[in-house]
Amino acid sequence: MSEAGGGFGAIVERERGLKRTLGAGRLAMIAIGGAIGTGLFLGSGFAISLAGPAVLVSYAIGALIALLLMGCLAEMTVAHPTTGSFGAYAEYYLGPLAGFLVRYAYWACIVLAVGTEVTAVALYMHFWFPGPPGWLWILAFSGLLIGVNALSVEVFGAVEYWFSAVKVAAIVLFIALAGWIVLRAHGSGAAAPGWHYYFDHGGFFPKGPWGAWVAVIMAVFSYLSIEMIAVAAGEAAHPEIAVVRAFRSTVARLVLFYLLTLALVLAIVPWTAAGIDESPFVKVMRTLGVPAAAGILNFVILIAALSAMNSQLYITTRMMFSLARAGLAPERFGALSRRGVPLASLLLSSLGIALATALSVLAPGTSFILMVAISSFGALFTWMMIFVTHYRFRRVRERRGAAPLPFALPGFPYTTLLGAGLMAAVLVTTLFTAEFRLTLVFGIPFLAALALAYRLRHDATRR
Repeated sequence: MSEAGGGFGAIVERERGLKRTLGAGRLAMIAIGGAIGTGLFLGSGFAISLAGPAVLVSYAIGALIALLLMGCLAEMTVAHPTTGSFGAYAEYYLGPLAGFLVRYAYWACIVLAVGTEVTAVALYMHFWFPGPPGWLWILAFSGLLIGVNALSVEVFGAVEYWFSAVKVAAIVLFIALAGWIVLRAHGSGAAAPGWHYYFDHGGFFPKGPWGAWVAVIMAVFSYLSIEMIAVAAGEAAHPEIAVVRAFRSTVARLVLFYLLTLALVLAIVPWTAAGIDESPFVKVMRTLGVPAAAGILNFVILIAALSAMNSQLYITTRMMFSLARAGLAPERFGALSRRGVPLASLLLSSLGIALATALSVLAPGTSFILMVAISSFGALFTWMMIFVTHYRFRRVRERRGAAPLPFALPGFPYTTLLGAGLMAAVLVTTLFTAEFRLTLVFGIPFLAALALAYRLRHDATRR
């Protein structure tokens, strides 16, 4: 455990300056905004093509991992509410190198995830405007959201709240409409939509248990960004209360939205029609023949992608701010504008947009999957390290005889070890799948380069 600088209080002190104005409601909506986006509306189609109807098992496993992760994060965040969040926790409880690797791996992951969202935005706009190139939409919407993030955390929070409210309302309406259609079609014959689609094309596990397990990678990617509650806690008005409330509401909503909506999608559109050429949700509306519904839903999905992108720009900006304040990035990235926004960090964190723009020109048909595969490493590595950090956090508190916290993850140490083991298994699995092999091919050299950069920096400061 790192004791440099007088304990965790020194980390909190160096990250001061951000405005604490976010309430529990906005905090929960920020997390939902990040997690309900392209992973559900577009990536789920890819996951279905990997696993068939068994994708429900894949997303249930992903939900279990997410639930355990949020429990670990909520407990540590109640004890240490700060913008550096899990990066700062890794620094303090595991050591400076761990803090450096977690922060930079996560920052790079979310920067690239921003690229996946904006790539998806271009696909959604193609629904209405098939003529203009994708890069045009990427630049237009990116400029808009960078502007929102540059104004203030209040503006960001308000925009994200309403973005998230729109897509939550749309998902609820989709569940109601799709559920009514499936129930009405029950018993109408094999040609009608229904639960028989779960078994009509090769059974529930058409790609076998391996296919269902591989789809867990996409499920975890879909849940990515729920951890931003912990980062946003550094700007929460009452973090001890807000984090626990946001944790409970976010996990419940995510599990309900993901599993129930996917169950209905699979009952209306055969899994063999899934893919990433178009959102499976739009395919559902097209199949049902609801007038103008496909266009309306495509608009909602566009809002969802913009919402996720907005949240991810926020989170990468704050992570780079934390790195700069820790002396692990140039000082200018830790500077705040008059409105309390780290503008230099925001501009640097827009690099994923530039990469997405380039890929949309060079490989328009595969750019989305390429961005997912490359960006997944940072997410998987960070989630695994959160479990490792939580294990160390609890052991340190037990050794010191610290007072009980208002929230604690039940079942420790087994729940924490289960989460860490599942994440390690998911990481290893990427190496044996053609779709995600780039995850470790990119990630391992990237992690080695980060470790080397830290060593060189450490040696330079000692001279």
